Parts: sequence; C-alpha cells; structure tokens
Amino acid sequence: MRPRIVTTWPIRKYADGAATLREDDIASEYPLTLEVDGEEFATIVCSPTDLEELAIGFLASEGVILEAADVKELRIDEARGYAYASLYRPQSAGKDDYAKRFIGSCCGKSRQFYFRSDARTARTSMTRMTLTPGQCTALMRLLQLESADFRLTGGVHNAALCTATALLAARTDIGRHNALDKLFGYALQARMPVADKVIAFSGRISSEVVLKAAKIGVGFLLSKSAPTDLALKLADDLGITCAGFIRGQDMNVYTHGHRIVDESTPDA
Repeated sequence: MRPRIVTTWPIRKYADGAATLREDDIASEYPLTLEVDGEEFATIVCSPTDLEELAIGFLASEGVILEAADVKELRIDEARGYAYASLYRPQSAGKDDYAKRFIGSCCGKSRQFYFRSDARTARTSMTRMTLTPGQCTALMRLLQLESADFRLTGGVHNAALCTATALLAARTDIGRHNALDKLFGYALQARMPVADKVIAFSGRISSEVVLKAAKIGVGFLLSKSAPTDLALKLADDLGITCAGFIRGQDMNVYTHGHRIVDESTPDA
C-alpha cells in the first residue's frame, strides 16, 4: 500500500489542565534507497510523494546526470522503499567522490562548496528578470495556500517553482532539500527553462538551500524565514536574489537587490 504523507497517531491531549484522547496528524517519514546501475548510491529520508521527481532531481543535484533523458530507466518500488535507476552513460566519478569536501574559487571570490558535486553543478545566475515587492509577497501568499500538509502536521517544508505571478508546481517534504530536489526533477522531466523562474520556499535559507537553487538554475529565492551568513555569501557570489522574512507586505532583500524594482517599474 502506498505510504501517505500524513498519518495519524493516538495521543493524550492536555489543554487547560484537562486530558482528552484523540488522534493527531503526523508527517510520514519514509526512507528511499536509490540504486544507480545496480550499486547502492544513497538513502534519502523523505516524504513518500513525487518519488520519481525526487530521484531525478537528486541525481541531477549530485551531478550524476545533466538531464532527465540521461536516465535510461527508473523504477520505484514503494513497498520496499527502493528506486532503481539505470543510466545511458556510466557515472563520471565513483560514489565516494560525491562526499568529498571541496573548496574552490571563481572570478577572484572565495566560493566554498561542501562537495565536489556542488562545484560541478552550481550555476551562476545571469537572469535579467525583475520582480516587484508586491509580486514577491503575493507569491509567498500563494505558497502558503498550497501548504495544507504543513497546517495539519507542522512538520513539513514547502517549495514552489513560480513565474512572476503564478505557482507552476509546489512540492512538500519533511526535508527542505528534498522539496527542492522534487522541483528540480519536475523541471527536468518537463524540460522547462528555469532562468526566468522563482523559487518560493517555506524554510530557513541555508547554504545548502542556496546551492540547490543554483543547481536548479533560478535567479530568485524567496522565503518567509531567515538566512544564514554563508547562504548569503553564496547567493551573492552565485548571482541569486535572496529575500527572507516575507510576511504580509514586509520582506528583507539581502543580495542582488537591483532585481527588486518599484511597483511602477515594468518587468524586464
């Protein structure tokens, strides 16, 4: 039977000093083991939805594939918790190479990556797209409307791939990185150009989240939450406009603020 993203658990609920027995909504946690060409590659702890997109996006994020067409076959065995991928071309590096820390530099700036795969796959955005503050806050409101599972459980992250005015796809997962990989897989399978797209995100903007956005190829990362300093250094270096604390009509723009234009200025 297909696992659900939300399940229930019997609890004793205390309120105003009184206890009642009830069922509570809980986020499901599901381990998915990914095999590539017959060899175990990684186990991803995730929410049990959009698993094909997750596998495709994860492989692209790790630099194993460049596009969805590089995958010859992908089979998901949900009952066993396995994804079996076979590729048209052998992996360019051994599995262990994906876990090696790498520090590089580019254009005179110190660009720090966690892994060699980050250096291979993170792209600098050269987008000429602009957004108004109103468009940023409207996209965050649209993301919140798509967040029913968060309202039920409080235990998942939400991410959406957007145009300037609409959500194209929204994905949910217990792991913030998994939600972004699902979007990556969606864009790759749809062969969607992403340079003029935006990511709206529910969680903290960490350096890993910025790297995921750079690997997807977008130029905007919007969140209702806070960034870290390394995330902002990477966003500045990678050409990503990063805005956080988007709540109501308020927000903080941290990097490449020239792409946020006045309401009276038309979109580029």
